[in-house]
Amino acid sequence: MAAEKEEASAVARRRLSCTTCFNALWFCYSPVHQMQMYYRLGEFDNCSGKWSALADCLVLKTKRSSEVQEILETREKQKPHIWKLRSKEEASSHWRTLYGDMDIGD
Repeated sequence: MAAEKEEASAVARRRLSCTTCFNALWFCYSPVHQMQMYYRLGEFDNCSGKWSALADCLVLKTKRSSEVQEILETREKQKPHIWKLRSKEEASSHWRTLYGDMDIGD
């Protein structure tokens, strides 16, 4: 419980910087990134996501810090968790379902 409060306060104290958004946009137009995207996906990246992130950051810079803190905290809470936490029994049941045919022995 204390760790969650510390994380929430760390998010609240985080200072908004648009430098990372600008750097990501700059790299997006580099030949290295464009060739990687062409190799991986067969098309060039139009960098629209990077432009959106930079514009969003600049808009947040015009707001009061209390508003920015609330917006950032709300966004952080809305992000889906990437891991599905399971108990030991659920995990072993799921493992047997996926890989039970690979058991050696018995």
